Amino acid sequence: MIAVNSPTDASKAKKALSNSAGVIEQITKSLAAKCSSNGKVSVAKMDQNQLVQYQLAWMTSEQRIAENFIEYAWNESLGTGDLERLMAFAFAAEAVGHIRSEISSRPSEYGITSQELVSKLFDEETNKFIEEATAIQNYNQISELIVSQGHFGAYGLSEDHEMFRQTFKQFAEEVVAPKAEHVHRDDDIVPEEIIQGLRDMGCFGLCIPESYGGLQPDGKADNISMLVVTEELSRGSLGIAGSLITRPEILSKALLKGGTDAQKEKWLPLIASGEKMGGIMVTEPNYGSDVAGVSVTAKQVQGGWVINGVKTWCTFAGYANLLLILCRTESDPELKHKGLSILLAEKPTFLGHEFDYKQDGGGRISGKAIGTIGYRGMHSFEVSFEDYFVPEENLIGGESGRGKGFYYQMEGFSGGRIQTAARANGVMQAAMEAALRYAQERHVFQKPIFEYNMTKWKIARMAMIVQASRQYTNTVAKLLDNHQGQMEATLIKFYASKVAEWVSREAMQIHGGMGYAEEYAVSRYFVDARVFSIFEGAEEVMALRVIAKSLLDQYAS
Repeated sequence: MIAVNSPTDASKAKKALSNSAGVIEQITKSLAAKCSSNGKVSVAKMDQNQLVQYQLAWMTSEQRIAENFIEYAWNESLGTGDLERLMAFAFAAEAVGHIRSEISSRPSEYGITSQELVSKLFDEETNKFIEEATAIQNYNQISELIVSQGHFGAYGLSEDHEMFRQTFKQFAEEVVAPKAEHVHRDDDIVPEEIIQGLRDMGCFGLCIPESYGGLQPDGKADNISMLVVTEELSRGSLGIAGSLITRPEILSKALLKGGTDAQKEKWLPLIASGEKMGGIMVTEPNYGSDVAGVSVTAKQVQGGWVINGVKTWCTFAGYANLLLILCRTESDPELKHKGLSILLAEKPTFLGHEFDYKQDGGGRISGKAIGTIGYRGMHSFEVSFEDYFVPEENLIGGESGRGKGFYYQMEGFSGGRIQTAARANGVMQAAMEAALRYAQERHVFQKPIFEYNMTKWKIARMAMIVQASRQYTNTVAKLLDNHQGQMEATLIKFYASKVAEWVSREAMQIHGGMGYAEEYAVSRYFVDARVFSIFEGAEEVMALRVIAKSLLDQYAS
């Protein structure tokens, strides 16, 4: 048995990660110098080599998540031991290996010489660490510890948060999971039993202060609770449970950021109770992640505003009876994102795949669900507005909120992005559990699939990835609690979304032919996982315009 317990083992990992961190810093400075103009980073210059900018974002995500994983694994107060340390040890080695492999393929494009890279990341000590940490017997042992200990790693939560997790885990297993396959296969709607159950549990008030009827202590943010609930519900089903609290999250954070006192007092209690179910309308047919290009207009009229235009990918828009709509309220095109405001529009709840509602004054809103390969239940709609009237008092922030909608929306999106990471963690957890069950039950060549070390390697890597992603998600949540970590929220969304495809794919592969059949839920996990890198900000935009840009901004000259 290999033991990875001593401070020496942690030191080996930290030393290698320190070396890779130094190289990443060096190439970040080099890229910043190459892309700077008049003391600022030029997006146009960044776009001349988008590949290295994208890879910089990816390498940075692996680096930071690996560093965080090591700190977690050697923190005994979190309930960690041999399993978690072996996983973190191997994960750190993989991260360093990936980083040096990528940079060595195009060193001049990153602004580093081959000689420098060899001396810093291909030295004998680093080579020995990677070989030791990624030895096949380590992965075998990780998988065997998972089976013997009956879990995939300590969650490291406080007693209160763990109790919270268990409550929603039970709800997901008893209420959500039994309905998940029917809704997915028949493209049905979210069962009312689930929505009402979450109302009764106060789920829609997770991010709303107690003074407004929510569950969050006044003056003390608690993003961990939201993540714990999101992950467990997503483990039961992404489409009919895991995403139900995303819209209240985005809506409430935009209101808390920019709403007037009267708006907060009116809407937040209604959102917290679930009486008002939210829909978020930002994306347009010609403008996805480029929200500055929003063209849906809101024209001021007597007593309010009339909205015209088309929004798309509006999840839950049929059932929702309170819509957050990012509109262009200012006619000057030069204002770009500074010409956008947020309006809150009410409409009746509709079931099914289409709706059409006409106001007494002649305004109209209509929508039709977009067919998708996964993420079914809530449905995403294309929605058309024709002179749809919204009262003056529904402009978030009132008159002083005009032109600030983009910023209020970004506040909501930071919560939505970290929540997407939690959703990805939940789907990965479900896929990994299904893979291990099947691997132990299915026999090939007279023995269970699990007994083959290729399967053990896959199970071990799944566990490493999920735990590393979960722990960094929790770390970022604490940053957000202190009004920090906006870029890090994007970073973990980027990472978790991408790796969810690998985890669900390998879980499906372990099932062999049955993984391709709808008889097993693993096929649903695979198609559901595909959406993470698209919604709440497309992968490439997050990497290039948010993460890489933020990294380079530190060194602009």
